[in-house]
Amino acid sequence: MTDANLSLWQASAKEQINLTSLSESIQVDVAIIGAGYSGLSCALTLAKQGVRVAVLEANTVGYGGSGRNVGLVNAGLWMPPDEVEAVLGVEASNTLYEALAQAPDMVFSLINDNQIECEATRNGTLHAGVGRIGMKQLESRYLQLNQRQAPVVLLDENEARARIGSNAFSGALFDPRAGTIQPLSYALGLARAAISQSVSIYQNSQVVSIDAHAQKWRLKSSSGGEVLANKVVMATNAYPEKLFPQLQQSFVPIQYSQFASQALPDEILKRILPNKEGVWDTCTVMSSLRLDQSGRLIFGGMGGAGLNTRLRDWADKRVKQLFDYLPKLDWQYAWSGQIAFSHDHLPHCHLLDDGIYSLVGYSGRGIGPGTVMGKELALHLINSNHKMPLAMTQVNKVSLREMKRSFYEVGAHIYHYGQVLT
Repeated sequence: MTDANLSLWQASAKEQINLTSLSESIQVDVAIIGAGYSGLSCALTLAKQGVRVAVLEANTVGYGGSGRNVGLVNAGLWMPPDEVEAVLGVEASNTLYEALAQAPDMVFSLINDNQIECEATRNGTLHAGVGRIGMKQLESRYLQLNQRQAPVVLLDENEARARIGSNAFSGALFDPRAGTIQPLSYALGLARAAISQSVSIYQNSQVVSIDAHAQKWRLKSSSGGEVLANKVVMATNAYPEKLFPQLQQSFVPIQYSQFASQALPDEILKRILPNKEGVWDTCTVMSSLRLDQSGRLIFGGMGGAGLNTRLRDWADKRVKQLFDYLPKLDWQYAWSGQIAFSHDHLPHCHLLDDGIYSLVGYSGRGIGPGTVMGKELALHLINSNHKMPLAMTQVNKVSLREMKRSFYEVGAHIYHYGQVLT
């Protein structure tokens, strides 16, 4: 047993940076709150164009969803493209689709160009179908993606069994554009790249206030420093500060928990995900599977604030159902994080005030969309005529937010409990 309350990503990150907190007064063109994928992508893009940037992080780089991610670099959104079209209309949805279809290209290019050590493996991902209902979902998604020239492949039950190493799935949708990464290392690598472009990044520097001062925005930090900036980007996603309460009310926070096993023996690794794809399933209470480069099995599922014993029991039972030939797993690492589900399951760029922007609502697709949206907002800040993949919007409060949050958490709890009893 290593540490059952430690993230595997924290323990295995090869990228390391040493950063201080903000204790002095500085002036920049753009201040970014949050050192995750969106904020760091935005900072890196701005700095390459000569913009002076400071990033203020309340904790450490990648502390929020970026460092607690499953690590699947997928193209597009969690929501099927026809549903996106129904919300946005044909033209706007096509613009967004094209931008996010190229998200894995952007992520893996950044990794390559900046030599980020994050276990980057671009062998695709598998959306695994559970039962007839799950396969109908995949068939529908396949047709929608195929109509948009996506190079996805619908696998039958036998093909899925060979790819995943489990008899539990009725088929799978394979997307060769996608892949897996060590998500915290990717965030740390983006931070290192941004610093190399003269971005100032401060950890343990929570922004406690924002006010107008001398025709700029003044940000005061908990560490005693302050920043004067022409523009501000709130890139906190599911971990917002209390500076704009309406932003926190614009999404439903959903817990997602993960467990990582000991390194599996070679004979097992030849059977489980031999091509090292990442997997997630079609269950309403979704779960995910992947391997890291050390051969650890990483299993995750929705729900589980506090990583209680019942959730761990469910992980034991569910993994045994999937892979009956597995030896007893020693869950050496366990961690959880929050997903920001927006009211329409789409990401949003909000204009919070004159010169203050926010990026929020990735709904479980933070790596690709977060990287893309961070870059796109940066290009908009440099040139206001730059058309972003998503129109700038005002903040909309999610109705019955707390009730919906409780519904998801209680629903996941009941599902896990029922699985353990059966």
